[in-house]
Amino acid sequence: MVGRVADLAGVTVRTLHHYDEIGLVQPSARTAAGYRVYSAGDVERLREVLVYRRLGFTLREVADLVGDPSIDTVAHLRRMRGLLLEQRDRADAMGAAIDRELEARAMGMKMTPEQQLGMVGARLYDTIGSAYTATRHTEPRIAEQVWDALGDARTVLNVGAGTGSYEPPGREVTAVEPSAVMRAQRPAGAALCVAAAAENLPFEDQSFDAAMAFSTVHHWQDPVAGLREMRRVARRVVVFTFDASEFGWRRRFWLTRDYLPEAAGLVAGWSLAGLADAIGARTEPVLIPWDCADGFLEAYWRRPEAYLDDHVRRAVSLWTRVGPEAEQRAVRDLRDDLASGSWAERNRELIDLDAAELGLRLLVA
Repeated sequence: MVGRVADLAGVTVRTLHHYDEIGLVQPSARTAAGYRVYSAGDVERLREVLVYRRLGFTLREVADLVGDPSIDTVAHLRRMRGLLLEQRDRADAMGAAIDRELEARAMGMKMTPEQQLGMVGARLYDTIGSAYTATRHTEPRIAEQVWDALGDARTVLNVGAGTGSYEPPGREVTAVEPSAVMRAQRPAGAALCVAAAAENLPFEDQSFDAAMAFSTVHHWQDPVAGLREMRRVARRVVVFTFDASEFGWRRRFWLTRDYLPEAAGLVAGWSLAGLADAIGARTEPVLIPWDCADGFLEAYWRRPEAYLDDHVRRAVSLWTRVGPEAEQRAVRDLRDDLASGSWAERNRELIDLDAAELGLRLLVA
């Protein structure tokens, strides 16, 4: 009965009625008198809803999370555990930062604005990580290029590994991932994953035949330092990243060029040449197939309607970084242009392409 379920869950009957009315948690049956009856599956879904709510997600976000057909109960448990661990770790870090500031103030020292704000900054991957399993899958054609670049390496370090989509099969892989949210979503049987940052890898010099990093370098606090660490611990380095120059990603990709001009400011100072020089790497272009299975930013270049889907945007860091106002404007403008045919007219040269060169690159050292 609804009262019993409410007592066990620590919520009001009114809350359960509201969840039923909005379709979030609907009991599977009712008694002859019309009372709600919750099955074991209903209770399981309610548990997921309540955990996500207590982690700070809105009702709309919770509905998207629990309504994702690609996520089963075990995946939800792993995700929730990762979020809880990350919340704990962030609270511990904030507590330590407050202790340091109290000690500094007791000695008459003042903290800089950067130090004061540093204690409350959330990691971007923790914000977008929960959406990864819905749209971020290994694209086999890109994976093949990455794995070919690894050569005959038998031991591979995957830095900023996320959920492990591009870890090569048939090799001894060790993963490094700082986000507990991402680590929690790694599948059963995935490679050993170490909680560490690229800039301070906990391995001896030349510990691995190769080190790889896929679509992660732009999130590191110090990309050059991270790449040099990869070079230190491995004999070969392979990195999937992008060229943010006027002749690369910004000009070639219609989304950032026509709808998200804010992207230019976010990559100001980003130098692919500088990264390559730091480790003596050569660059290889990476073409993006029109039906790319991995939903990173550029993946839907020939499928523009995909960017109207909130699930797609939530798994791409740029949408979070530009802020909600820019996101809403870009989505509105794109929707209007698709309806009017303006997008198709401006980008008619793309329609018959099987793959596009959008400034994505491999660094190979």
